[in-house]
Amino acid sequence: MRIHEVRQLIQLKPIDLNRRRSRLAAAHTTEDFRLLARRALPRSVFDYVDGGADEETSLRANVDAFRRWRFVPRSLTDVSDPDLSTKILGLAVAAPLGLAPTGYTRMISALGEPAVVAAAASAGLPYVLSTMATTSLEDVAAAAPEAERWFQLYVWKDRRLTELLVQRAAQAGYSVLAIAVDTAVSGFRVRDVRNGLTIPPALTLSSLLDIGTRPRYWTSMLRHPALRFANVGSDGADGSSGYTIENITSQFDPAVTWDDVARIRDQWPGKLVIKGPISAQDAVRAKDLGVDGVHLSNHGGRQLDRAVAPIDLVSPVRSAVGEDFSVLVDSGVRHGADIATALALGADACFIGRPYLWALAAGGQEGVTRLLRLLTDQLRRTMQLLGVTSVDQLRHEGRSLIMRD
Repeated sequence: MRIHEVRQLIQLKPIDLNRRRSRLAAAHTTEDFRLLARRALPRSVFDYVDGGADEETSLRANVDAFRRWRFVPRSLTDVSDPDLSTKILGLAVAAPLGLAPTGYTRMISALGEPAVVAAAASAGLPYVLSTMATTSLEDVAAAAPEAERWFQLYVWKDRRLTELLVQRAAQAGYSVLAIAVDTAVSGFRVRDVRNGLTIPPALTLSSLLDIGTRPRYWTSMLRHPALRFANVGSDGADGSSGYTIENITSQFDPAVTWDDVARIRDQWPGKLVIKGPISAQDAVRAKDLGVDGVHLSNHGGRQLDRAVAPIDLVSPVRSAVGEDFSVLVDSGVRHGADIATALALGADACFIGRPYLWALAAGGQEGVTRLLRLLTDQLRRTMQLLGVTSVDQLRHEGRSLIMRD
């Protein structure tokens, strides 16, 4: 072989001197983003994102449940131009994917919720803001006025505060309200308890050691305003100086019932969803009450441990409520093939939580954008290899394309 022929075979990749961009370009799976986040975050903060309740059985089972399904592809189909666009609750989106609500987002990155909603808007996907957010409803709306913004509501013991949150969401242009129904009490998250996690993060001996190993994280936090629960006021309802991770959960109300859902339905002018590990029977009850859809979720395994994996609820719920009712699902979504599986079982869309927090920690808004592109590319490729050309086709013909392992 001649020297010039060898040179043609050896193509040196240009060196990118931007370290963050280089790291993100090398992230080809959600697990890659997780490892980048682990390197970027103090242990207590990473554990907050990564951990689940009690023995973390549901946390592991959520992911495993998707892996129990196998595809049965169709051959010799023209899949040169698959269409990922669809509608969620009647709202046009670029793909059947949304960004689920997560609390304390500015603890993961000082850029926080505004960076996430901006990435979602750029991708044409909906973003759900949590009551437990560290950026206010109004500031998130201002950061991305063009975004498809939803709001997740916790029904507080202080019903006046609950009603005020509903009013603020409507006034700020949020199109969907999702009532979380799996927080009668807070789940017991062992990692957080062992780490003594607080908001703002406390300077324990362990965190002082973390300063030495994660200086970029700590200097970023020091350059930005102090963390706070931006949607529940600067002072606690009990007259304390404010809510923390420890005391805000005292507002969780074990007395919430279907009557509360009915009252909120009367108050809220937009689309209404209830979110939790909802059975087929309860999904029918929600539909009869005028709710527009259910968001099947076990809080990513962070509330009731050993709860059923939400993906296993999709088919029975869809069979019970029919086609004219929205069924969304999260908890355990790690790949575009997971989205395809959920749609084949009857879901309208999937939502992600931990993956975009890992991406935010790894690369801010750019990281989240990269992750969303990765997942939609995976979904597109999966659809092509399955032999389907649209989300509607996948949803309506999907049961013939998958089988249980």
